[in-house]
Amino acid sequence: MTEERRAHMAMVKEYYGKVLASKQDLKTSACCTAAAVPPYLREIASALHPEIVERFYGCGSPIPQVLQGAVVLDLGCGTGRDVYLAAKLVGPNGRSLGVDMTEEQLAVARRHLDWQMAQFGFPVPNAEFRHGFIEDLASAGIENESVDVVISNCVINLSPDKAAVFSEILRVLKPGGELLFSDIFADRRLPEALRGDPVLLGECLAGALYEEDFRRLLAGLGCTEYRVVSSREIEVTDPEIAGKIGLARFYSKTIRAFKLASLEDRCEDYGQAARYLGTIPECPHGFRLDRRHFFESGRWAPVCGNTAAVLTETRLAPHFEVRGDRSRHYGLFDCAAGVGPSALPADAVRQGGCC
Repeated sequence: MTEERRAHMAMVKEYYGKVLASKQDLKTSACCTAAAVPPYLREIASALHPEIVERFYGCGSPIPQVLQGAVVLDLGCGTGRDVYLAAKLVGPNGRSLGVDMTEEQLAVARRHLDWQMAQFGFPVPNAEFRHGFIEDLASAGIENESVDVVISNCVINLSPDKAAVFSEILRVLKPGGELLFSDIFADRRLPEALRGDPVLLGECLAGALYEEDFRRLLAGLGCTEYRVVSSREIEVTDPEIAGKIGLARFYSKTIRAFKLASLEDRCEDYGQAARYLGTIPECPHGFRLDRRHFFESGRWAPVCGNTAAVLTETRLAPHFEVRGDRSRHYGLFDCAAGVGPSALPADAVRQGGCC
């Protein structure tokens, strides 16, 4: 590890281990509000230990449905809020793992493990917390193709080597596995000088991903498509921080991507259609795949080849029926129109495939 990376990580550890005592100490609106969390997750969160919740610093809600029996890995798990949410959803036959480099945060997560398992009624703990770096998951004992779902909540921006992070994610995911993460994105590349500011770094602004660079990074690793699930602009309430960042704008986005060899870098039309069966307990009336695609229960909708692949080659497959294959091609598919009541505003910018 270079001296520059050591200094970077030391700043992050100091901010999250010593400077922040609770989310009240943050200087931006990056941390998600309770309203941003789906009702079924709010119900689980109400059973979490107060200290776990109070020291949670996430910016979204990257916990997907259909997790029963799955292995879920949370990158930068902190005090373990999302690990425990996932632990409840995967059930006693699944596993929920958390990796973090900050011992002070892990101490909180581990301190309440037995209490939390008792709250869930699990006689044997199905959650585990490991000290390690998200750029090197092998050092935390995470093996190749051993994870069904990778989640992360406002952490990847803190990494000094994002290419290594996403490379590791694709290494540990099983074929058909999913990455679902919430993080801070910027509308431009930030001046290099800002990256060494400990407050801007700790507030998740200095390391914010420029979305076009993120798209290029994933494409370079062989992941040709990702989907934007949600997006909201971050309010910077501190005058000193606002003065430093100038006109740059920041957004909290939740992104999902699947490890599928069959995905293409554009939405292609093969004349396929999909129907949601209404069988996911949290989504009886319809299922939202991303901000463009909402599938009403029982209703057929035309889909591009990539969406058809996601609905037939992942853990979502038992909940969908898909007609057609790729034997005949009709050109590009207009995913901009969306599926169901989910089309974007007219001034929205299309990026990253089915986003």
